[in-house]
Amino acid sequence: MSAVTHNSPVSLPRRNALNSLIRGATILSGAGAGVYSGQSMAAAKIALRISTPAVPDDWHAKMWTVFKDSLETAAPGAYDAQINLNATLFKQGAEGAAMARGNLDMASVSAFDIAKLVPEFSIFTAGYVVRDPAQQQKIFNGPIGAEMFRRVSEKMDITLLSTAYLGTRQLTLRDTRKVMTPADLRGVKLRMPSSKEWLFLGAALGATPTPLAFGEVYMGLGNGTIDGQDNPLPTVRAAKLYEVSRQIILTGHLIDSLFIAISNRTLASLSPAQQQQVRTAAMAAANYNNENRLKEEGQLVGFFRQQGLQVNTPDVNAFRKSVLAAYQNSDYGRDWPQGLLERINAVK
Repeated sequence: MSAVTHNSPVSLPRRNALNSLIRGATILSGAGAGVYSGQSMAAAKIALRISTPAVPDDWHAKMWTVFKDSLETAAPGAYDAQINLNATLFKQGAEGAAMARGNLDMASVSAFDIAKLVPEFSIFTAGYVVRDPAQQQKIFNGPIGAEMFRRVSEKMDITLLSTAYLGTRQLTLRDTRKVMTPADLRGVKLRMPSSKEWLFLGAALGATPTPLAFGEVYMGLGNGTIDGQDNPLPTVRAAKLYEVSRQIILTGHLIDSLFIAISNRTLASLSPAQQQQVRTAAMAAANYNNENRLKEEGQLVGFFRQQGLQVNTPDVNAFRKSVLAAYQNSDYGRDWPQGLLERINAVK
């Protein structure tokens, strides 16, 4: 992916401080830059405010520590990576707008959040489009990813630096039932995030999609507000959702992605060398997440069975056929660039 350029002036005080530091000028800034006098220069750290909805035990929370450590290794003392977990800085879904405004430097954003402003990106929110994690990485690290990332940069004023494998999404239910085809989920109140893209996926799976914030899912399963939810198995473990579930249905309906993103304003304020340090750190963070997530997923079915959950595999082909038909006959399918689905299918 080529570097993003940004021609508008950087107006934030700390951006000015950073640029002055790079030029070796003497400045005094009240937004985090150092004070310089005579021949002495106090090093000013580059503050990077980071927001993620991830809970501390999840790999896509831990990957931000790898990002921070990678920057420290590349440039000791140069960066102040401020990691804010649990959506304490910005609510999930609000990060993109915050980065575009210059109120946030970096975040992990989902394909669903991107698709709100880049409709053609909705192809990556559709069930059963991406086959597996290996294909996911080839897609986003290749020509298709470069093309789609440029569209995101132009429309959202953010740059996607790397692709983190969020996991293969499965269903968990608070009560057991026989599920082989989408018809068997009729009437099931399936928790989904509250965007039309997520709700469409829930309906395509055959359930009754029910919007609910992630922080309320545990209680919702416990008290029956919802009958089930969909998430990758590592997230089910990290958020302890298995404690209020009795069954896992291995639909494998979405190879889910998170993208480590940076504000174009922030990226433009960095020197080329600093931009490369940030890109390298983002790749290291994603690779760490991906390796550990895949390893954990391979172990979790046994773990959940030990916890007393019933684990079943439905007729995945029946789900795939039904879900893809729902998308291709919808407005979402009409937003997809001509031939893009075929190009994705051809990535081996």
